[in-house]
Amino acid sequence: MIDTRLSGQNVLVTGGAGNIGAAISRAFAAQGARVAIHYLAQDRPAPQGVEQAHITPDAHAAAVLARELGNGAFTVSADLSEPDAAARLADAVTGQAGPINVLVNNAAHCETPDDVDTLTHGSLERHYQVNAIAPALLTAEVARRRRGEEPLCVVNITTDAARAFPGQTGYGTSKAALEAITRSTALDLAARGIRVNAVAPGPVQTGWMTPDVLAHASGIVPMGRVGEPEDIADAVVYLASYQARWVTGQVLQVAGGHAL
Repeated sequence: MIDTRLSGQNVLVTGGAGNIGAAISRAFAAQGARVAIHYLAQDRPAPQGVEQAHITPDAHAAAVLARELGNGAFTVSADLSEPDAAARLADAVTGQAGPINVLVNNAAHCETPDDVDTLTHGSLERHYQVNAIAPALLTAEVARRRRGEEPLCVVNITTDAARAFPGQTGYGTSKAALEAITRSTALDLAARGIRVNAVAPGPVQTGWMTPDVLAHASGIVPMGRVGEPEDIADAVVYLASYQARWVTGQVLQVAGGHAL
């Protein structure tokens, strides 16, 4: 039996009640951690001609999950596109639970169309605000608030689209920026004993795949199936665990061999 040494730790999961985020929240709760489940209180309307999705659950979904998890799990809201969101979110979590020991930057923004022909300043800004800037500021915020030798690590959720996929210019490049932020902050924080890593999921069925898409995606994954949210959650828990105590600055691709 592996002792992850996560019992009793405070974990903040952004976008923590939907799909992959919910699986991550459940996985940490199963280890005895207290989970702060972030959600977006009110989605902003999409610009004309744009379909967008903050991959972030609403208040109801977050509250239902918090009750399910028990062990002091609670919800916190923030619009991560706002400049002061990181400080306000950290204030909310520490005010209710104490120091943050694990930060999982999972919340994301994506929209379509997102190819080079439809690229705009606004679309790039929206992607980068949530997918790169907010995780960087949250990482800095929790690192500055750390006291003494309190355990602290960060796990960022990127995507194998960060390796360049057609039709995902803003989303893919903002996640590539997050991978660069992972390496940079890992180097800056290593001497303080703070680890920063990332998980890059491949195709994961979170409800968006139709039967045809599911069959196609399964056919291009070398291991013969698409991912499930729990596949990603298990990797996140590993990177946060004591077993990964000498691992930092890494991007762990969890994709069944996809996009190698």
